[in-house]
Amino acid sequence: MAPPGISSSSEENPNFLQSKNIVVLDGGFATQLSCHVSQPIDGDVLWSARFLASDPEAVIDTHIDFLRAGADLIITNTYQASIGLFVKHLNLTEEEAYALIKKSVELAHTAVERYLQEFPDAKKPLIVGSVGPYGASLHDGSEYTGAYASSTPVETMKAWHVPRIDALIEGGVDLLAIETIPCRAEAEMLVNLLKDKYPQTKAWLAFSVAQDGKSTAFGEPFQETARACYDLNPDQLVAVGVNCTAPRLIESLVDGINVGRSTPIPIVVYPNSGESYNVEMGSFPHHVKS
Repeated sequence: MAPPGISSSSEENPNFLQSKNIVVLDGGFATQLSCHVSQPIDGDVLWSARFLASDPEAVIDTHIDFLRAGADLIITNTYQASIGLFVKHLNLTEEEAYALIKKSVELAHTAVERYLQEFPDAKKPLIVGSVGPYGASLHDGSEYTGAYASSTPVETMKAWHVPRIDALIEGGVDLLAIETIPCRAEAEMLVNLLKDKYPQTKAWLAFSVAQDGKSTAFGEPFQETARACYDLNPDQLVAVGVNCTAPRLIESLVDGINVGRSTPIPIVVYPNSGESYNVEMGSFPHHVKS
């Protein structure tokens, strides 16, 4: 059985990703991780990914928190992880950096194993590899504006993404979360990359969006962009939607997205608390209201 008081959709339907049931995702990893560590997370160039190296037990405990709360899946702590950042800021070799990204999947598996020991009758949760945007590596908040799309060649973004995706898949994730993508160029590149290089891997695609409730963070029409990306690879995309977005914007972003479509797009939504990112602080100030 699932934890007391929790009704897990995955427990009711083993094929819940292909069903019409609501799937419960986990929450903001860094926010929950702060309950298990004393070192600051916000403002760190590696953000929560640093703790893959410095405190792996805290990473495991954070995953378990979400599972106990009823999450059907957990997302690896790799949103901001990359080979180059780990080499530069953790003094690792490229091989060690690759192994650390791969280790994130191992930590998630350990969390699942411990959770199932605690709740042996629960349906086994899925492990999803977090693939954050190229802009996250710049540590300037540009994943919330897409500004880098004007000056960064798509091939540069692709070269940055490939080794981290390789490590996640080699580590044994069940699918990928391509998330907080601010621009159509990067999104389409990643959807095509799935098709060309990882044809057996499923993923969802979630965008970072603008405050107008109708555009990507970079300013393209959201629904048009979402439909175009889904239609590039409907066999591998399990859902398209938005994340790290104020809850008040969600309805206007997704309402009517499937009107007139013979093949509806499954929707993924995981908003934030409505706060705005502060570049100087490297965080979402808690006093900012949605």
